[in-house]
Amino acid sequence: MPFAVYALGLAVFAQGTSEFMLSGLVSDIAADLHVSIPAAGLLTSAFAIGMVVGAPLMALFSRNWPRRRALLFFLCVFSAVHVVGALTPGYGVLLATRVVGALANAGFWAVALVTAVSMVGPEARARATSVVVGGVTIACVAGVPAGAALGGQWGWRSAFWAVALVSVPAVVVIARTIPGTRPEAVPARARVELRALTRPRLLLTLLTSALVQGATFCAFSYFEPLATRVTGLGAGWVPVLLALFGLGSFVGVTVAGRVVDARPLPLTAAGLVALAVGWAALASTAGSPLATVALVLVQGMLAFGTGTALISWVFRLAPDAPTLSGSFATSAFNVGGALGPWFGGLAIGAGLGFRSPLWVSALLMVLALGSAWASLGTLRAADRSGDRTPAVRQGVDEAPPGAERAGLSSSQQAASKRDKDINHRIGDH
Repeated sequence: MPFAVYALGLAVFAQGTSEFMLSGLVSDIAADLHVSIPAAGLLTSAFAIGMVVGAPLMALFSRNWPRRRALLFFLCVFSAVHVVGALTPGYGVLLATRVVGALANAGFWAVALVTAVSMVGPEARARATSVVVGGVTIACVAGVPAGAALGGQWGWRSAFWAVALVSVPAVVVIARTIPGTRPEAVPARARVELRALTRPRLLLTLLTSALVQGATFCAFSYFEPLATRVTGLGAGWVPVLLALFGLGSFVGVTVAGRVVDARPLPLTAAGLVALAVGWAALASTAGSPLATVALVLVQGMLAFGTGTALISWVFRLAPDAPTLSGSFATSAFNVGGALGPWFGGLAIGAGLGFRSPLWVSALLMVLALGSAWASLGTLRAADRSGDRTPAVRQGVDEAPPGAERAGLSSSQQAASKRDKDINHRIGDH
């Protein structure tokens, strides 16, 4: 794996820490800036909305830039707004920095995913994706608790300074390791890429990804009241549960990165089924401390492992949308991250109790299974109609580069490759 891919993961670690660390700083921010706790909570919502909207917009904005320039621009903007946020005395400025930081984060994510995948062969796509996504899981394990500890010791502003400082090594490494040349696929027009992203199977895969992330963050957002009011654990166990979930997430993306490329379809399907069963099992056994601790770890592993597999599927299904495929995968991830906690809050607000977000997560996974099944159905329909173009078969049968542009069927591609091999051998003699 190229070292530059790990540098991208380091930058994502800083950004993931920023995205989630406010959960432990809300009270301090509200007190310091003289606003209500719900107003301070809007800082997290603003970041999520900025990520959803910003990913495709920033990808389009930077699509003609060399990838190194785009990555450095977004990362430097992200770091700078955290410096501004650490210095500002006003809530309005801090809210604005969260929106701008989210836009920069979204742009970086979109370019980073495409860059990581482009630096490895087709057999290592999921592994490269897992390294980048792994930055988020490490943020959950180490970055978010560290940010909360810094905030408790030196005030919430110190956490913002820390995020800005962690970004500096990533800037240096990216500047030295990412090629400065323009990506080969840049000449494709934006509307060509957008048309490629309207294929039914790809849209269903993005929907599946959003539902999986919705289920994940619906449950994750309410682990604290679940642990203290249903399971009966003390408040001191809450950081432990969050760390276990983060540890499971790290294991999940690492394992997925190493095994999904070999058998993407059955392993992704198995992950979806296991997640649905797991959230229902956790809801049923939440009164048991042992079962809760074990299942939180397992669900973290399954959620981010399956999420990584789905992101790699997006790249398989959209080979002719190299710029925007990563941005749409990022948006789907954050749509789930924004809507999942809202759905869980609605269930709690309806008087269904603190187990109810887990049941909502299980329901969202059932919908994700339906979406995935419908996606598979589009492939079967294409097979029955004789449509075997690479755009439809991508992710099942790899097509040679340029085959789609040439409009060749899979049999024609194979024949062409066979003829070239024969001609090559004749030339050797």
